[in-house]
Amino acid sequence: PRVELAWAMKAHQHAQVYFNLISSVDPKFLKLTKVDDQIYGEFRKTFRDLKIDVLDPEELKSEPAKEKWRPFCLRFEGVVEDFNYGTLLRLDCRKDYTEENTIFGE
Repeated sequence: PRVELAWAMKAHQHAQVYFNLISSVDPKFLKLTKVDDQIYGEFRKTFRDLKIDVLDPEELKSEPAKEKWRPFCLRFEGVVEDFNYGTLLRLDCRKDYTEENTIFGE
């Protein structure tokens, strides 16, 4: 519980920074890491049909989903700092971070 709270706090801080970035720069010109293209390519190979504009929590949190997400994240161990930390995600990309529109993905 205490470790989970620390991850949630760090995820909240990261979400604020990234939201400020994506709100101030045209996302097609924004690079958050040196390996953004690699991450996105691997993401699309693994999650071909996943809608990303409006997320379904079941596609992130269900046991079958976790079986796909864990190996995906592990591919970036040693490549991305904090590769296995949780993150705050907006369920609907058109809306702000609010309690109703946010999910903690681990």
